[in-house]
Amino acid sequence: MTKLYDVVALGNAIVDVIAPADDEFLLNHNVAKGVMTLVDDFRAEQLCRALPGAQEIAGGSAANTMAGLASLGGQGLFVGKTKADRLGSSFADSLRTIGVHYETTPAKDGPQTACCLIVVTPDGHRSMNTYLGASRELARSDIDEGAIAASSILYVEGYLWDAPEAKAAINKAMAAAKRADRKVAFTLSDPFCVARWREEFRALMTEIDVLFANEEEAKALFEVDEFDSVLQATRGWPGIAALTRSEKGCVIACGREVHVLDAPAVSEVVDTTGAGDQFAAGFLYGLTHDKPLADSARLGALAAAEVISHYGARPETSLAALAAEANLL
Repeated sequence: MTKLYDVVALGNAIVDVIAPADDEFLLNHNVAKGVMTLVDDFRAEQLCRALPGAQEIAGGSAANTMAGLASLGGQGLFVGKTKADRLGSSFADSLRTIGVHYETTPAKDGPQTACCLIVVTPDGHRSMNTYLGASRELARSDIDEGAIAASSILYVEGYLWDAPEAKAAINKAMAAAKRADRKVAFTLSDPFCVARWREEFRALMTEIDVLFANEEEAKALFEVDEFDSVLQATRGWPGIAALTRSEKGCVIACGREVHVLDAPAVSEVVDTTGAGDQFAAGFLYGLTHDKPLADSARLGALAAAEVISHYGARPETSLAALAAEANLL
């Protein structure tokens, strides 16, 4: 079959509501710092009212990754559920405007389109309170097996595993990818998400070809305290482990092939929202365009460096232009 897409991504369709605030705001509003906390619609509405100067930006981890892929010139299809409401329309329009294919039919009733309230403290850390809403309604019927067969890689957001219907949709998509001999990539998403599903995520290791994780997520998955122990745990696994370590750079491990790369210099870290998402974007672009693992990691690091230099989880500068300047395209 002719390949139409570099990557088909499954994830939560979420509109990010982002605002800067100090640590006192976190304490006063009982917001856990630096992690993602699931909330109900009442809590989401409370925080939305309390956030000063909030900005709405369509987001969601895998959707952000597809935005980065498009900025590099790649072809991506995002699959995620919204409701036919204002935020749902805004989400769809934002993806299509930047060149990401989006065809998932919005729900006519049920929960509202999901939103993520993101508080960014002066140290650049983001504290997220997420109302999953309609995104949890992703179902097997939303999976187009033909589209997956027409892609090079299926990319799955770990956060989706929290919803039973979405989990069934993921399993259908992964089975379709395997039948079509396509690669499957999976991101662990969050240490708390790993803690909830550790054994099932470990079992998935036999089904996936590329694992994305930051250092804390990887430690949580393998229940170890040291990063070297993470590398030892992945040594016998035949897939590609793309492990990010914030300012320490990243490590890419595939069998005996190991690449350790420093993080690019950034004049100021403004907001770490989306750093992992954009690293995945660059790395996936590299994999689907026959780049060596080390160069794929450099593309990922370049994309992550761009996004942490400003508010928001999507590139503001053309990643293709930045990559060309760095001789990576």
